Amino acid sequence: MASLQPFRALRPDPVQAAAVSSVPYDVVTTDEARAIVAGNPLSFLRVTRSEVELPGTDPYDARVYDRARANLASLRERGALLIDEQPSLYLYRLRMGAHEQTGVAGCFSLDEYDAGAIKKHERTRRDKEDDRTRHIVDTRAQTGVVFLTYRASAAVDAVAGQAAAGEPLYDFTADDGVQHTIWRTSPDQTRALEAAFRDVPALYIADGHHRAASAARAREQFGTGAAGGAGTFVAVAFPDAQMQILPYNRTVKDLGGQTPEAFLKAVGERVAVTPGPATPARQGEASMYVGGRWYTLAIGGAPAADDSRASGLDVARLQHAVLEPVLGIGDIRSDKRIDFVGGARGTQALEAAVDSGRAAVAFALFPVTIADLIAISDAGGIMPPKSTWFEPKLRDGLLVHVL
Repeated sequence: MASLQPFRALRPDPVQAAAVSSVPYDVVTTDEARAIVAGNPLSFLRVTRSEVELPGTDPYDARVYDRARANLASLRERGALLIDEQPSLYLYRLRMGAHEQTGVAGCFSLDEYDAGAIKKHERTRRDKEDDRTRHIVDTRAQTGVVFLTYRASAAVDAVAGQAAAGEPLYDFTADDGVQHTIWRTSPDQTRALEAAFRDVPALYIADGHHRAASAARAREQFGTGAAGGAGTFVAVAFPDAQMQILPYNRTVKDLGGQTPEAFLKAVGERVAVTPGPATPARQGEASMYVGGRWYTLAIGGAPAADDSRASGLDVARLQHAVLEPVLGIGDIRSDKRIDFVGGARGTQALEAAVDSGRAAVAFALFPVTIADLIAISDAGGIMPPKSTWFEPKLRDGLLVHVL
């Protein structure tokens, strides 16, 4: 079963919600974050990426966390952030073009996370955990929301439909065109959702592995009873049938000393290469941009590292067949020659990286399916790094969990 708990959200004054809310802290660089907050004193990025106000300061310096704490307090003092008087659950709807998904926002159990009932598919990096753990401890708040999924439940859908028929707390469209709508549930709806989630057999982390891991580590630092709510983490859980996964594409800075012609020949010795479109048509295909042209790579028949479902993913086959043997990229988590581009940026971003000389070759992938994610998580498997890009994304600053 899945434990779902209401909480007293720290959230924006409705008039200022669009200004306060921000993109997740980890999808923008420091320079991009600094440009976003310029001229917007309410931006929640001043809390989640407070180094933007301290040019030249190491982002892990103690002053950065001090500034985050001060900026969060300032938003509360000026009335931009208010805390609900009663614990509640919330519905969070994301709408991007024709795509729409509605999730239940609340607090979920860290005991269940530790026990594996909330399942993972990705390894985390210690330095990123260290950063967010300290951010939680110093601000005494979980400012980043974890993105969960679960096998769709008719009981949950029924209550969510009732709650979403009411007047929303927020309804605005962000600069990227994504519409964000949030409702607060009534006491009866809250109880009904708690009961419905008790019949959900498992939850799966879609996005936010570092946020969940950092919440668990922060609880250890707080100690038993030292911070109310520290035994849970704030998340929005969406039914699997509504999830949208985009590809997580790759660029590589150089060809490992090879000419484009030699590189193409080497790739062709490992997988079939033909001229093709910028977007792969199906699983088992990848598109490669090099020398100003797009090619289709038939990676579906390339040998996998082992017989696990994770090794059969296109991202794994590309790694095993091309990136490692032809380009010498063994560990994509640490190799500085490879970069990753979320599918929301389109294949134009890949062409621009290569045409500008910032990269020598780019690879566009077919997206992983939610069925793959659930099956691999159920088996206790781990996906290759940077396998999934979930879109649209939640905004930070709309539902903060104060400890």
